[in-house]
Amino acid sequence: MDYSTDIRWRFGQIVTTVREYVEEQMQLGFLELEENENQLRERTSSYADLDLTGLRELAVACEKCELSKTRTYVVFGAGNEQADLMFVGEAPGADEDQQGQPFVGRAGQLLTKIIEAAGLTRDQVYIANVLKCRPPGNRNPKSSEIESCEPYLIRQVMLIQPKVICALGTFAAQMLLRTDAKISNLRGHFHSYHGIKVMPTYHPAYLLRNPGGKRQVWEDIQKVVAELDLSTPRPNDS
Repeated sequence: MDYSTDIRWRFGQIVTTVREYVEEQMQLGFLELEENENQLRERTSSYADLDLTGLRELAVACEKCELSKTRTYVVFGAGNEQADLMFVGEAPGADEDQQGQPFVGRAGQLLTKIIEAAGLTRDQVYIANVLKCRPPGNRNPKSSEIESCEPYLIRQVMLIQPKVICALGTFAAQMLLRTDAKISNLRGHFHSYHGIKVMPTYHPAYLLRNPGGKRQVWEDIQKVVAELDLSTPRPNDS
């Protein structure tokens, strides 16, 4: 092997090693590929002049995916439009679809308790979902549905400008952080979404099925409380 061939071989080995390392870190949730500001503006360019009222009106009339044919109501979001803390879930469920409000079913009642345990009320935070319409049978969102709907959420975040986003569950965390990592790897430490800190944690619906996860969620919420410099929270075991 001559010198130039040896250099090319060594360079190829370095590239392979770096690529494998990056892929491993992304799977573990320690590395996300964040969009740059130009990419973000391009994906929300159609909504750039809209405030939350205008954005809501556009969402209510949206027919960009098949969910528009099966929904009862569009569930846009609710809460304090100047909130420091924003919760982002996956999609509306049956109760939300019937009422047009986010997190009003059993999972929503548990989220309310989590918010109150942090020393806040629902009126002090903003709550939204990645999807604004309920997937039939509460199935997982399709990638095409997320692609159609996420510009609404991106614009909501840009308008509200929270200090912290609490991403509830796999789909919300993966969409915001542009990663395929599992929620179990993502939770427990802060990530970044265009300068906004993101704390992924388990979805309240998961906690209804797996009560043992409440301790981990409480640990995550305590970190959010500390980041926002709120008063000392109280645990809620119910």
